[in-house]
Amino acid sequence: MQHLIDRFVSYVTIDTESDANSKTVPSTEKQLVLAELLEKELIQIGLTDVTRDENGYVMGTLPSNVSHDAPVIGFVSHYDTSPDFTGANVKPQIVPDYDGGDIVLNKDLDIVLSPSYFKDLLLYRGQTLITTDGTTLLGADDKAGLTEIVSAMEYLIQHPEIPHGTIRVGFTPDEEIGRGADLFDVEKFGAQWAYTMDGSQVGELEYENFNAAGVKIVFHGKSVHPGYAKGKMINSMLIANDFISQLPKKEVPQETKGYDGFFHVTGLTGSIEETKVELIIRDHDMKLFKERKKFVRKIVSKINKKFAKQFGGDIATLEMTDQYYNMREKVEPVKYIVDIAEKAMRDLGIEPLIKPIRGGTDGCRLSYMGLPCPNIFAGGHNFHGKYEYVPVESMQKAVDVIVRIAELTADPSYMKKVVRKAKKK
Repeated sequence: MQHLIDRFVSYVTIDTESDANSKTVPSTEKQLVLAELLEKELIQIGLTDVTRDENGYVMGTLPSNVSHDAPVIGFVSHYDTSPDFTGANVKPQIVPDYDGGDIVLNKDLDIVLSPSYFKDLLLYRGQTLITTDGTTLLGADDKAGLTEIVSAMEYLIQHPEIPHGTIRVGFTPDEEIGRGADLFDVEKFGAQWAYTMDGSQVGELEYENFNAAGVKIVFHGKSVHPGYAKGKMINSMLIANDFISQLPKKEVPQETKGYDGFFHVTGLTGSIEETKVELIIRDHDMKLFKERKKFVRKIVSKINKKFAKQFGGDIATLEMTDQYYNMREKVEPVKYIVDIAEKAMRDLGIEPLIKPIRGGTDGCRLSYMGLPCPNIFAGGHNFHGKYEYVPVESMQKAVDVIVRIAELTADPSYMKKVVRKAKKK
């Protein structure tokens, strides 16, 4: 396991935070530092056709070691980290043989990772955890996935007795800002299907995700001396507050679960003259997703109508962009690719947790680009914040799942059986 720890630490200590306000690809130059490292490492462990393009997309090939035709499959992870919380100067802490109690992340700042609040910690008694030092995120999303894919490829190279077909690996920038698949060359990748290693706890297997949209609204105002403001001042901050107050109070992330959709205000900056509100809209059901977007437009339209005469035009301007859609539509016709991953887990004594993703992955977009791409656990918890952690044993199980999927897809009798079974369903 030390090899896994060393590889993971080497990745997370490189700052790869992406930037939604940037127009470049990748959105931050520093992401290319890790992209270059990954390129060199893939070559070093023995992969072929290793490439890194000018936008930081890294790909490589593990050639087939069987004489018969086997499907070309892929594994994908992203190497950027979320801009929601700093990923600079990550100082990972190793907690061996976790005893089930509180973990002091930072004594000076009194930051404690406690099972009294994060109950999932109790699943990992006796295991080795990697945590933050309480001042940054960890980056297990998705550097755990990177670690697992590279380690699995290395293991297969070192164990040629394990049969496998051609395997393609791909590493992307900017997933955390919804652009990871923007310039992913599916044709060049050349896989029939792939798996993103970008889930959370052991056993997660997902082929449904939110339909997603991003919204930016600018509210305008008029600034006048407050002593003479009667009938003249228009405070854009108050109008923005009125908009937010009209969103359903129970349909927010902290009040929803499972298939529940939500509205989530992610940014609010303003002054009397101008206030910007950013939010995201999420729903698994396409019909409800469209209704949510319509609801936001309706509120904005109502506000514009209310202030039309006083302001002399639209007081609010709305920009709404669809980000990704539910991959279920693209995966269900080839549902056997989910069945293969499920069997791989069961063969290893892992209970599959098949459930919808309350979010998205590169796989959502890739599925609509012609590369069906379910999502598999990478092992981390509490992503995008200072309480993030990952059990090393969970990463090892993810490596084992990748290896087992490689074996199963190289078995012609099994593949014939699983495809036939899926078609009957």
